[in-house]
Amino acid sequence: MLLWAVLVGLSFPAVGVMSELPPLSLTALRFLIACAGLWWLARCSPDFLPDGRTLPLYALMGLCLAGFFGAMFWAAHHATALSMSTLFVTVPLLAFLLGAGVGVERLSWRLPLILALGAAGALGLAIAESLGQGGRLRFGIGEAVFFLGCLATALYPVLSKWGMSTGRLPASAAVRTFWSLGLGAVLVGLAGLAVEPVTRLATMTGRDLLLLIYLGLFSSALTFWLLQRATAVLTPGAVTAYSYLVPFVSMLLLFVRDPGRIDWVWLPGSLLVVLAMALLLRRDDAAS
Repeated sequence: MLLWAVLVGLSFPAVGVMSELPPLSLTALRFLIACAGLWWLARCSPDFLPDGRTLPLYALMGLCLAGFFGAMFWAAHHATALSMSTLFVTVPLLAFLLGAGVGVERLSWRLPLILALGAAGALGLAIAESLGQGGRLRFGIGEAVFFLGCLATALYPVLSKWGMSTGRLPASAAVRTFWSLGLGAVLVGLAGLAVEPVTRLATMTGRDLLLLIYLGLFSSALTFWLLQRATAVLTPGAVTAYSYLVPFVSMLLLFVRDPGRIDWVWLPGSLLVVLAMALLLRRDDAAS
């Protein structure tokens, strides 16, 4: 999951240098590229083809992916970056509560405390990023839609854990990743066809294509495969808690590109994130 956080953090600069292209259609292509990269690994599993009770669960997991990315892209035009960053820190706690509701989360006081520390640190980094850029916290229709997207992405590892614990999903992380991303690509792609000018994809440059292949193979195929492998061992709340490291990685990249941005305002959030991750790693080691 530490590798997962680094890969996700590195994906944001790659997305930032791409041309203005239809985001939903671009995400569908990214997921399809990820499926192509996972094809051989998933195909080698004897449980590759889903049965009648597995396919609906894969479809629901794909709907979670489609819901999050669809909500994120729509909310980006109706909500502030600070508001979205603040709402995103609720994902681990939502995953913990949803997991507890279906019986796949271990109830204790340690993990909620770690989640609270990580959320405070991630929020501190988001506020530090917004200072001097006119960022302000608010809650409107854009924030409400994005919160539903956060709920969808929190549900994804819960469904995976529940499916494995009940025997509905196979042990292969590659198979689970392949089918959830594949069905997610179909759903996001249909949404893109309905609301976006898909013909703008024809303006994609060679650099855009290379970045899209990179994002598909590393920021989708590899990251979701790592997420699925971790879900088999950790609880949903613990898995999603590593998302608090993503803004920390982005902060380090920002300092590499622009050392003049280094300021004491980044320190409190950074320390809280590092402390939360240290406690999480210690907890996971003790549990294993």
